[in-house]
Amino acid sequence: MASKKHVARLRQGVDAWNQWRRENPKICPDLSRAVLIRASLSGADLRRTNLIDADLSYADLCGAKLAGAKLREAKLRGAELSGADLRRADLRRADLFGANLSGADLAQAHLNGADLNYANLRGTGLREADQTQPGWRSSMTRPEIVLQAGHSGLDHQQEPQHVARA
Repeated sequence: MASKKHVARLRQGVDAWNQWRRENPKICPDLSRAVLIRASLSGADLRRTNLIDADLSYADLCGAKLAGAKLREAKLRGAELSGADLRRADLRRADLFGANLSGADLAQAHLNGADLNYANLRGTGLREADQTQPGWRSSMTRPEIVLQAGHSGLDHQQEPQHVARA
């Protein structure tokens, strides 16, 4: 369950939240199960934050720092995550249906069971992302995905790959 203090701090705005994070770098905030639908969190420092089962549907997380965040089973349906730092984030079984992840860094992220149907993954860095679930890419419905050579672990001499549309 989310810490009431942490949720209250976040509701003060991104600037106040980021200042608090700078002053308390060792704290790993607990926002698990928090309801943050349509929250404006662009540029928020949410590194190492527990967001397990949080509802961030349609939230603005553009450029947010989510490295190492626990987003397992989080609802990120329709969320704006363009340019977000999701390195080493745990996104297992997260609902990213229709999310905009363009330009996001998902290096070493855990994506098993995540719903990426209709997600925009253009220019997304998937280098060393845990994609071990059989067929996770091919099971996506109309993913907007372009894996760029050198950024996604593809051989530099290969052309970018496009996932077939259903």
